[in-house]
Amino acid sequence: MKKQNVRTLSLVVCTFTYLLIGAAVFDALESDTERRRWEFLSEVRRNMMRKYNISVEDYRMLEIVIIENKPHKAGPQWKFAGAFYFATVVLAMIGYGHSTPVTVGGKAFCMGYAMVGIPLGLVMFQSIGERLNKFASVVIRQAKIYLKCQKTEATEMNLMLATGLLSSVIITTGAAVFSRYEGWSYFDSFYYCFVTLTTIGFGDYVALQNDQALSNKPGYVALSLVFILFGLAVVAASINLLVLRFMTMQAAEEVRRDDELQSASHHVLTLDGEVVAVNGKLLAGHNICSNDNEDCVSVCSCTCLGATNSELLDSSGYQGYRPPSITTNLRVKRASV
Repeated sequence: MKKQNVRTLSLVVCTFTYLLIGAAVFDALESDTERRRWEFLSEVRRNMMRKYNISVEDYRMLEIVIIENKPHKAGPQWKFAGAFYFATVVLAMIGYGHSTPVTVGGKAFCMGYAMVGIPLGLVMFQSIGERLNKFASVVIRQAKIYLKCQKTEATEMNLMLATGLLSSVIITTGAAVFSRYEGWSYFDSFYYCFVTLTTIGFGDYVALQNDQALSNKPGYVALSLVFILFGLAVVAASINLLVLRFMTMQAAEEVRRDDELQSASHHVLTLDGEVVAVNGKLLAGHNICSNDNEDCVSVCSCTCLGATNSELLDSSGYQGYRPPSITTNLRVKRASV
């Protein structure tokens, strides 16, 4: 089995193993809490229905009203500020789900807009990530020169550490800002920043959804958009380094395998320790027979092996001379040398 197939199979097995481990851990951490919360909410629901004499249908209608009204707390979702925020979320493939188009035209435009915008966004983030890596390599090189290091060039590990450090700074700083404006705990804000910049976008925490923020806090809206765009560019820089590292490893393996194949094809056949063919071409003075019993005629131009081909034939054709085999010719040639 080829090494590429083995690597692919290993990656598939490792991924599914990782998924199974994650499922088991989440089950152990979340299932009991989910059960307790469901029991508590069910008890509260029964108490409310009994206290206020609410029917099941009225309670369901109340749930729908509350859920549908939740996005409107941020202000008009489809005015320019809210629409720009939604377009950014679509382009970045975050997909919070906090606000979605409801008209047929809006849904159709969203699909076409995403088909063009997502590749455009990926290329843009990748390009910005490459520029950030270039800038980081220059800074690292200058730092190494200042510190008088022997090797001043920035390595891939140096760049990965630099982009990882920058990503950590962005997430921690953004967590502090969102904790201040949204009223979340710092851990929840850190969780929101991580989920956003990795484009997971669960939607359980979404910024700009309280106190008419889209209409009344334009500075906070701009800060949120800058955080998303710049943070995704930094994450793209880190991903770009990982992809380049993987591609470099694959390219090195391809080159090594090609070299092995070429070296094997260069030396096709050896006879008594001598290479008689290179790249499929017969060396001068040698001839190879497919059968040891067949007659082999030496193509050597010298007379050390006896009569030449011109001496073996006259105008009437073959004269009955049977030249020695190629093995004998080679041995005689070595002895004469």
